[in-house]
Amino acid sequence: MSKVHFYCQNCGNETPKWHGKCPICKEWNTISEEIKTKKSKNKLFDIPINVKTPTPIQNVVHNTSIQSSTLDPELDTVLGGGIVAGSIILLAGEPGIGKSTLLLQMALLDNKKILYVSGEEAETQIKIRADRIGIKNQYCDIYSETSTKNILHYCSQSQKDNKPYKLIIIDSIQTLFSDFVESPIGSVSQIKQCCSEMLQYGKQSNTAIVLIGHITKDGQIAGPKILEHMVDVVLHFEGEKTHLYRILRAKKNRFGPTSKVGVYEMKETGLAPVVNPSTILIDNNTNTHLSGTAIASTFEGQKTFLVEVQSLVTPAVYGTPQRSCTGFNLKRLNMLLAVLEKKCGFKLSSQDVFLNIAGGISVSDPSMDLAVIASILSSSEEISINSKICFSGEVGLNGEIRPIPRIQNHIQEAARIGFKTIVISSHNKQPRSDSNIKIVQCSRVMDLYDFLSKT
Repeated sequence: MSKVHFYCQNCGNETPKWHGKCPICKEWNTISEEIKTKKSKNKLFDIPINVKTPTPIQNVVHNTSIQSSTLDPELDTVLGGGIVAGSIILLAGEPGIGKSTLLLQMALLDNKKILYVSGEEAETQIKIRADRIGIKNQYCDIYSETSTKNILHYCSQSQKDNKPYKLIIIDSIQTLFSDFVESPIGSVSQIKQCCSEMLQYGKQSNTAIVLIGHITKDGQIAGPKILEHMVDVVLHFEGEKTHLYRILRAKKNRFGPTSKVGVYEMKETGLAPVVNPSTILIDNNTNTHLSGTAIASTFEGQKTFLVEVQSLVTPAVYGTPQRSCTGFNLKRLNMLLAVLEKKCGFKLSSQDVFLNIAGGISVSDPSMDLAVIASILSSSEEISINSKICFSGEVGLNGEIRPIPRIQNHIQEAARIGFKTIVISSHNKQPRSDSNIKIVQCSRVMDLYDFLSKT
């Protein structure tokens, strides 16, 4: 017997009737109709044959999970050392960002028995990409299937034949369907059921499973929110498709920290790990002094990045001033412009301001503020900034330059790259300098302007 139910595509909430607005997550037009089949009633207190008994906590033996390396240094860093057997990993990202390429090259470079299940591409398409990457693993099998029943039956049969897979890659979870749910592929019920079956098999067989997930136009993982709670690790693959560089970060990790990131460069042969991103995100080949360009030292996870900030300030020829930025928070930019207008006296309300973070990456660290202010002042006042000067500091609403944590890491990274001067907040304790880099400390934005005018 089947019954019509209504589910929210955003949060997975079930309602007895259709609503224009979800009563839980308050999102509009996310309620969809699905048919749910009733199963036979089971007795609540039926005792299974092999029931487990509780263990006193003092008798529990601590067994450290063994993490196996993926042979990808950036992926190992984000995962906290490698993949744990029996773990369920969810990798999400924009269409065409390189999710399938990242996992396929991980499967081809390793020397373990790996099953790559593709519900989106044919085997011939995967073979073309594999030839471009380079096949080094002779134990990687490609399986074009979307039924969880067939996938799990094949994996169970391989385990019975003493040929178990160490890793299963599902591309993608939105393309799978289960016979236990009479709902269309990609619906909330199907995604939830398919993930539940994969989770149950992975935990029982101690097999690691990586699921590729789609995201919505808002940047959230498509499907119910419970999907992120069910898995052990949630990874996000970010970047602009038109640029070369990608950032891999962990949003959730039960086996390690979530503060580490990995950087990749898209090439013809796949995704190449970038161990030293500071050398590629800035232009080290020029010694010219350009207006509107400043180098920022910022943190992304636990990595120190040196990125190039470019600004262009021009009169608003169309009457209404434009505010546009790429790779930086627009609201943060408007706040910094208001500080320059109100507290420092720079008339920018009638100017068009365009801001760009070179390299196609997005940065949200407040330590970017000082470089953004410096680049805007440089473009507005036509002040050239020496290419060997970098900036790192947060700007407050009163025009003060606030201190930032781990300032010593910024100084060491700038000195290692070859910068001669770094501008920081005077509220930071006098840092030690073991190199030849000059440390300039400013307390207010006007102090920064005076420094730029003298250089």
